[in-house]
Amino acid sequence: ILPGSPFTGTDPEETKSPVQRAVEAELGRMLDVVRRRDLPFLGCCYGVGTLGRHAGGVVDNAYGESAAPVEVTLTDEGVADPLLAGVPRRFAAYVGHKEAMSALPPGAVLLAAGADCPVQMFRLGTRQYATQFHPELDQAGILERLEIYRDHGYFAPGEYEPTVAGLAAVDPEHPRRILANFRTLFG
Repeated sequence: ILPGSPFTGTDPEETKSPVQRAVEAELGRMLDVVRRRDLPFLGCCYGVGTLGRHAGGVVDNAYGESAAPVEVTLTDEGVADPLLAGVPRRFAAYVGHKEAMSALPPGAVLLAAGADCPVQMFRLGTRQYATQFHPELDQAGILERLEIYRDHGYFAPGEYEPTVAGLAAVDPEHPRRILANFRTLFG
């Protein structure tokens, strides 16, 4: 499981720190093995771009979303996918990202979409998944992440308190079902 990160894969190479470049290289090597051996993988937020780019998709800044709860809608393929068993067709989820998939990788199956970000979840093969939203974060987790990334551009300057209030008003329960299903299916 690869969760969110302060890194942004679309940053120009010359602006990336040595740590970011090392992390991206290691993730690339890991995904080579994951894909070749068809190992279970769940990428969340940063993980959607990491898996998507690795598999030939396009990640850019066209569909960024400020930190907030959003409505996510499962596609027919999503409704039928075992990882999404018990998740309603429409559910609330936390987001906060500057980059997103604008074109799925070849062979990917779109499982969920959103109004402002058309790729909220996809699958490659039968065991590799990626979400743009955060199934790994409960309300306390998203609020802690917001404080840690306060100056990283996930919301407009001066919007910290309203953003916290918006996130605190909703505690999405359904995305966490994805983690439980992942453990059941592949643990």
